[in-house]
Amino acid sequence: MDIAALLPQFGSVIWTLFAFVIALSIIVAIHEYGHYIVGRWSGIDADVFSLGFGPVLFSRVDKRGTKWQFALLPFGGYVKFKGDGNASGGKDEDVMSRLSEAEQRRTMNGAPLWARAATVAAGPAFNFALSILIFTGVFMFQGEVTEPVKVGELRAVPSQNELQVGDELVAIEGVALPPFSESDSFQSFLEGLPQQEHLAYTVKRNGNELVVEGPYVYPPVATQIIPRSAADDAGFRSGDIITSVDGQTIYAFDQLREAVEGSGGNTLRLDVWREGEIRTLELTPRRTDEPQPDGTFKTAYRIGLVGGMFFEPATEFVGPVSAIVSGVEQTGRIIDGSLSGLWYMITGAISTCNLSGPIGIAETSGSMASQGTASFIWFIAVLSTAVGLLNLFPIPVLDGGHLVFHAYEAVTGRPPSDKALRVLMAIGLTLLLSLMLFALSNDLFCP
Repeated sequence: MDIAALLPQFGSVIWTLFAFVIALSIIVAIHEYGHYIVGRWSGIDADVFSLGFGPVLFSRVDKRGTKWQFALLPFGGYVKFKGDGNASGGKDEDVMSRLSEAEQRRTMNGAPLWARAATVAAGPAFNFALSILIFTGVFMFQGEVTEPVKVGELRAVPSQNELQVGDELVAIEGVALPPFSESDSFQSFLEGLPQQEHLAYTVKRNGNELVVEGPYVYPPVATQIIPRSAADDAGFRSGDIITSVDGQTIYAFDQLREAVEGSGGNTLRLDVWREGEIRTLELTPRRTDEPQPDGTFKTAYRIGLVGGMFFEPATEFVGPVSAIVSGVEQTGRIIDGSLSGLWYMITGAISTCNLSGPIGIAETSGSMASQGTASFIWFIAVLSTAVGLLNLFPIPVLDGGHLVFHAYEAVTGRPPSDKALRVLMAIGLTLLLSLMLFALSNDLFCP
């Protein structure tokens, strides 16, 4: 066996695992801190706040008596409140029996219903808050495209490009540009442009209007690689420009899309321009279920490349209120897409292979981290929303299951019996483990 040949793969595995642990640790820490801090505000004491499970590597006890610790296995975490039987909750009857009424009030089991419900709900709520905060920061950092559109940054392209940073776009091929904010009109304008190697751009530069030559607006450039996609597996990098498909020269991203969609799933041979050199990559498009505006899903062939213009438009500052609104909307879109996707998997409208397990999530973590800090941070926000949503499912052992118990108590005036809770928790744990095993099987056996 050639050990040297395995080193790149080993390094990739280590990087993937490292990125996964970082992403998961951030999300878990925020989730559990939500439980902890709202519990504290509600008058419930915490004995242990742990990141990770198993043997404790480091710990300290704060002035409130809470033990903060890092454990060996960094794949989760927990808060053990006063009076809990174990890390997953439950009641420690021996401890509770030795506490006074006032002391019991400071336990999870002895606190009022509102305090317990708020503490449980805080975990998912903090996950959603983290997502909104990250998305808000990204939108503020990126800004919004100026009107009229100006060239902010030029991508490296293999064809002639006479445009310069700061140029204000007036017209393309003699047709005036519609406002960028009118997305439908702008998209229709682009679709009407001839798909050729060079276009005539009318620009304003230093107070003068002139016509210069530049590439097609949306060339077949990879601005982002979808993790675990055909393009990712084939070794594509951000910035790659496809110059031909199976020997046929292309100039527009739509030409690449048409070739992929018409491939029938057969392997394609792509010539790729990267840093001044042409190299050939082969990949096989994969059937993908994509959400549609009406909530349904459409199956199509995709390779996992996200396109973009040959330049980055100049942007201007976005106010915090507008950015927060966009952050909330983005989080809402992820929740809506996740729920609709789950429903269509249950009904058989789309493949259950769309459900990823821990291996898939880890591979995605590594891929997004490899594409840059911004991509990795965006992925953390998306994953945080997914974790918050998952924890709200009404399954015993999850936060959603506990909220169902609290709702039952609010209606009947009494909590479920300890025996019923034990049975329901066992059922919930079985369901959760079954779901995890099913997702893991998808990681291992789905194409």
